[in-house]
Amino acid sequence: MNHQDQDHSRRREPGHLAELRPRSRRRWWAVGLAGLTGLALIATSVAASVVGIAGPWLTSADEPSSSTEDRRSGGGSDPGKGKNEMKPKPVPVPCDADKLIAAITLANARGGAVLDLAEKCTYTLTANIDGAGLPAITAPITLNGGKHTTITRAAAVAQFRILTVNVGGDLTLNHLTITGGQTIDNGGGIFVNTGAALTTNHSTVTRNIAGSDGTGSSGGIANNGTTAINHSTVSRNTAATSAGGVGNVGLLTIEKSNVTANAANAVNGIGGGVGSLPGSTTSVTRSTISGNTTIGAGGGTGGLSANVTVTDSAITDNRASNGGAAFVQGGSLTLRHVAVTHNTSVNQGGGLVFQGLNAATVGTIADSKIAHNVANIQNGGGIVNAALNQPSTVYVRNTHITDNQAAIGGGIFNLASQGLDGVVTLVNTKVTKNIAVQTGGGIFNLPPGVVNLNPATGTIVIKNRPNNCVNVPGCAG
Repeated sequence: MNHQDQDHSRRREPGHLAELRPRSRRRWWAVGLAGLTGLALIATSVAASVVGIAGPWLTSADEPSSSTEDRRSGGGSDPGKGKNEMKPKPVPVPCDADKLIAAITLANARGGAVLDLAEKCTYTLTANIDGAGLPAITAPITLNGGKHTTITRAAAVAQFRILTVNVGGDLTLNHLTITGGQTIDNGGGIFVNTGAALTTNHSTVTRNIAGSDGTGSSGGIANNGTTAINHSTVSRNTAATSAGGVGNVGLLTIEKSNVTANAANAVNGIGGGVGSLPGSTTSVTRSTISGNTTIGAGGGTGGLSANVTVTDSAITDNRASNGGAAFVQGGSLTLRHVAVTHNTSVNQGGGLVFQGLNAATVGTIADSKIAHNVANIQNGGGIVNAALNQPSTVYVRNTHITDNQAAIGGGIFNLASQGLDGVVTLVNTKVTKNIAVQTGGGIFNLPPGVVNLNPATGTIVIKNRPNNCVNVPGCAG
């Protein structure tokens, strides 16, 4: 294997630490999930003690935006060009970091290119070029790798991420590994700015670090624009605050991919694997989110006033303080044909937490399985729904909630503050074999919260311990 370890320090002095810090506008993960300690239980009373989210959400809104569709279709190009237009001829790039930098610089200047990188090659980057090891992508550029093609940062040099995609840039990675990036800001591996796009195909983003000064997020990929992760793996990345694997404030799609073993390391952080912030849209299809951790909320995935949809996927073996599999506060979380299994929370919601605090929250769970999740200290082994300052409603259809465990509400824990809608509706759903250490083995409802069983549709609550329900009309205790 050829390793390029050349000195590019002439481009930027590594000692100039002030120049290495990306612009402050990129600090869009200023999360204030202060004190997410869950729904506290004291003696025989039940009191909600979840503290909310505060703080500004800084995005790259000052960057000019452009239509992703226009970029992909070459908007503004000669209308006479049709389907028979010649595709650009790939340009081979030898196993040399300097030559890769030069090829990307030329591709930007010429409006794009397809670059074929060398197989069995590690392009080792040693210089910081405006916060990244490679020139910022500002045109449609494809980087084609092959067997064992890797782009990495040299271990002993100043910190920088591997790639930045800026406005107008449309980067496609094929069969590549991106690793070793480290930054004090967001996006340890790749940062996608507003008005930019990234597509990864059969690629791996691994062992990158964001927030080495304790404030950054999105260890693997930070998306402010449009990102599609296809047939790829995002693994073993670390963020100081939120989104250990992928952070999203734009449009994110993950398909036939694995987000695994990432970590977010702040008590006020969210999303060990995937984190979605206000106004963003995240879609996960035929994928696995597993083995991720956060000491905050949402071990697998977390959403704050975002729209998150997971379909035909598994969320398994994740761990968090609250919401071992997923945590959503404001916005929506929709699960269809999803296995939520073997997740763990230190406090509440071994599986899922829906929380209405700063904004109304809506959850939809259909044709899914929620099983073997554990809330170690507090409530809701399978599901927690909490309408605290805003309504929170959860609709569950054709789903099996089984073998979950918590102190109270082994299967489901539901509560609402006075005057708010805290409603869980079950349709053709089975709540079985869940365990509560204290009470509410199947379902615990704290009025004025409401749980609608709809037994005529086939909903059953049986074989839970030490009892099936507390404060649920139509359910035998």
